Amino acid sequence: MTQSNETTSRISARLSAIAESATLAVDAKAKALKAQGAPVIGFGAGEPDFPTPDYIVAAAVAAAQDPVNHRYSPAGGLPALKQAIVDKTKRDSGYEVEPANVLVTNGGKQAVYNTFAALLDPGDEVILPAPYWTTYPEAIKLAGGQAVEVFAGDDQGYLVTVEQLEATRTDRTKVLLFCSPSNPTGAVYSAEQVEAIGRWALANNIWVVTDEIYEHLLYDGVTSPSMPVAVPDLADTCVVLNGVAKTYAMTGWRVGWMIGPKDIIMAATNLQSHATSNVANMSQRAAIAALQGSLEAVDEMKLAFDRRRNTMVSMLNEIDGVNCPVPHGAFYVYPNVQGVLGKTIRGKTPQTSAELATLILEEAEVAVVPGEAFGPSGYLRLSYALGDTDLAEGVGRLQALLAEAK
Repeated sequence: MTQSNETTSRISARLSAIAESATLAVDAKAKALKAQGAPVIGFGAGEPDFPTPDYIVAAAVAAAQDPVNHRYSPAGGLPALKQAIVDKTKRDSGYEVEPANVLVTNGGKQAVYNTFAALLDPGDEVILPAPYWTTYPEAIKLAGGQAVEVFAGDDQGYLVTVEQLEATRTDRTKVLLFCSPSNPTGAVYSAEQVEAIGRWALANNIWVVTDEIYEHLLYDGVTSPSMPVAVPDLADTCVVLNGVAKTYAMTGWRVGWMIGPKDIIMAATNLQSHATSNVANMSQRAAIAALQGSLEAVDEMKLAFDRRRNTMVSMLNEIDGVNCPVPHGAFYVYPNVQGVLGKTIRGKTPQTSAELATLILEEAEVAVVPGEAFGPSGYLRLSYALGDTDLAEGVGRLQALLAEAK
């Protein structure tokens, strides 16, 4: 028996079929090089560079000192946090739900996994607009489903159309994954587009899983309506995913949630009761403080993101062969770099965005995530959730390196 066969037999087919998170892998590699003394600038991680606001941290400290939080709590979430999520959802998006419609999860990723585990049977298809967040297809696979990609490039503003969705629909289509504002592109669907897509899903009896984790990170006056608000009749076949990570700079606190029909939430709660039980109580108490507090700190972070967004887009578009659309949400840019591929840079000729990303890391000591992590090759994702000085230095290195392409 060969080593590869031994590995295959030792690990289940289910887990052998999934890949590690490409974004976390790039971030880990950048941090490892930094630890070795290399002046690496990382554009890979999707997390704010700001500390969690003080009032949220204070709530967690107080919670840690209260023995009531030293014990198990309900697997589905603290009642106070569920109510805070209900109140926040009505306040921010106008969507009225009940605590029984809410499951608190260990970060947004568990909300994604729980949702697909609750909805999918083997062979069910999920329409997955691309570029997509790297975790979506892996969570779909783990649930036994099949992701069917629908690609919208920079010529479409990275926004899929109803016509594309209809062309992809089959009798096995069970779910549409929808994300606006988008990771990795920062694209935002208009209210008219959200409604049209929601009505298409409703007419075809297709579930919608809508990820709203970047709901507060919007620029240029654009809005991002919640799908079940745009199409109220969709509420019984819609699951909303969200969390505190991006809005409140709380990526490490691991608090997300899913909002959906009561039977789906109950099924997902049962799963979570066996998989992880409750989210850490201190994190839940911190999340309550975040959701009940002012959005002032969030607005301050957004001002910085907006400034960095404009700087990064402008600098990237100065590079020959690079086209970087202006994102209207989240904190990423997603430039098309196909005009650079096939050209020689320092003796190497990258043919794919993965090869180009490797070259950029080796030669410019800048970490970016290649398009292959999110769909087709030919693109890069860069986060602008880092300091202004590092951002300018890192993109400046890109400019200098890619200027050598011949």
